Amino acid sequence: MIELIDTHCHLTDPRFASDRSDVIERARTAGVTRIVAVGGGGPIEFSEAAAALAAEHSFLRATAGIHPHDAKSYDDAVEARIEALLARPEVVAVGETGLDYYYEHSPREIQREALARHVALARRHDLPIILHCRDAEADLRDVLDAEAPGTLRGVVHCFTGSYEDACWAIDKGLLVSFTGIITFKTADALRDVARRLPLDRLMLETDAPYLAPIPMRGKRNEPAYVVHTARVMAELRGIGLEEVASVTSANAQSLFY
Repeated sequence: MIELIDTHCHLTDPRFASDRSDVIERARTAGVTRIVAVGGGGPIEFSEAAAALAAEHSFLRATAGIHPHDAKSYDDAVEARIEALLARPEVVAVGETGLDYYYEHSPREIQREALARHVALARRHDLPIILHCRDAEADLRDVLDAEAPGTLRGVVHCFTGSYEDACWAIDKGLLVSFTGIITFKTADALRDVARRLPLDRLMLETDAPYLAPIPMRGKRNEPAYVVHTARVMAELRGIGLEEVASVTSANAQSLFY
């Protein structure tokens, strides 16, 4: 049996409310031995719920932060609640945070300010950071270089940038994580990036309930489906599924567990 880690799943999303236990059990049956239940996919209450869920299951870990979509809600009171969560043993990273210029649900400057404050939290608590970046690679580099000179521990999740963007992230000390997007028919350029990067700097994720991979497109995504992304990664690199699972899970284990 292969052992995979879903390094980014929004298990506290309302779309899992009716069958969350079944979703977790299906993942375990499929060989997903650990799941990172990511906060930062909505209001701060989502991070608090992720921490509570992780406290109930030894194979779960949680994160705490505010997504760039919701950066306009970030204030001192929210930061205090994030800091309280970061003191809990099951909360292992800051985020997700970052920049999203595709939707711009929060003004760009507000996103950059919130990202800077998350970086400060990660450095203050010596925790990795989970970064979201969409159509904002240049500004992400600028903020990270300004707020964290040298290297930074963490991951650019749901990576969709160029090979050069990925190399910059790796040189910065970050890992790069791929979702089911690499299974999509239109993702040739991203598959080429995934093929060329060093496997020991990569992780896998679902970003569930979003981005269900082929052959599950159109369905609600869930952690069990990370195996489909792992299979495509193995095919791209001409290696066995077992090797992909082993190396990417070791990377995730080192970062989060």
